[in-house]
Amino acid sequence: MRIGITGQIGFIGGHLYNFLGQQPNVIRVPFEDDYFRSEQDLRNFVKECDVIVHLAAMNRHNDQQVLFETNIRLVDQLIRAMENERVSPHVILSSSSQEDFNNLYGQSKKAGREMLSVWAKRNNARFTGLVIPNVFGPFGLPFYNSVVATFCHQLTHVENPAIHKDAELKLIYVGELVNEIWEAIINEKNEREYRVQHTSVQMVSAILDKLVYFRESYLDKGIFPELKNKFELNLFNTFRSYIDYKKHFPVKFIQHNDVRGSFVETVKAELGGQFSYSTTKPGITRGNHFHTRKIERFAVINGKARIQLRRIGTPNVLNFDLDGNEPSYVDMPVWFTHNITNTGDNELLTLFWINEFYNPTNPDTYFEKV
Repeated sequence: MRIGITGQIGFIGGHLYNFLGQQPNVIRVPFEDDYFRSEQDLRNFVKECDVIVHLAAMNRHNDQQVLFETNIRLVDQLIRAMENERVSPHVILSSSSQEDFNNLYGQSKKAGREMLSVWAKRNNARFTGLVIPNVFGPFGLPFYNSVVATFCHQLTHVENPAIHKDAELKLIYVGELVNEIWEAIINEKNEREYRVQHTSVQMVSAILDKLVYFRESYLDKGIFPELKNKFELNLFNTFRSYIDYKKHFPVKFIQHNDVRGSFVETVKAELGGQFSYSTTKPGITRGNHFHTRKIERFAVINGKARIQLRRIGTPNVLNFDLDGNEPSYVDMPVWFTHNITNTGDNELLTLFWINEFYNPTNPDTYFEKV
């Protein structure tokens, strides 16, 4: 199945693109935003696709009329490209629950959904019009994608968030939304208006309170906070994605030394999990995998190591050098492939903590070299 995503490098598009890369029998058709500036490039794109997920849109602009006209134009260009090439892929459009409110953004999304519905009937094609609630998750743009992204950025960059208007938000985590889109693809859902259900309801003030707790517990004290449910786990993983890892890690442990030797507290957590340790011979590398939900800590206790992280879909590698003479740790963010290499002359001793037991039927472990 050949799947293309307009808005491939955006918040939802990036998550969907990475998810599809883990699925068998899926070919991801590359898309660039400049294709909307070249009729031929857009035509070449649509004729390569069995499925097109149309995510490209303008979410914010000072001039609401410009926003409205831009979103309508993008849908119109997509339709004209498909009709000029005489192709009828399954098109999935991301609309918004803002359709229900009297604003030009919501009106633009609803109008685009109706335009594609008419195209699908005219060409006997499948069309899925997703009406989506507020989306949050790692790597969203602050001051653009969601209030959650804005709060997370501010709290991890020594800024003070402010609530301009408290309100109840119906939310879905980006990973949950990606699964909804995938279900629409594999089930060939043909539905002009499919309302994606929210998975949590939160007051803006309650979200901020929880994020402040994460900052005070995790960033300030190094303690993994209590996570009472799936929403809080997803919110914490979202929060962690905004940390400047090169500035924050590695974190050195406090050593308590006396005549008997030394004592170090390696993990403080208000949640369960699993501890393990490994010994690694000089020059050997472990890991080269990533997780999408797990929280993990690598603590170097004895020997020398280099820990490497790379966000999936990006080329930049973060390097952290740790030395057991000053025991320290690095935590693994979601969607970052990671490894650890013994860079010393002696055996390396590493302590690992992860927030859930290993489940071979649902391991959340995807191999990719850093």
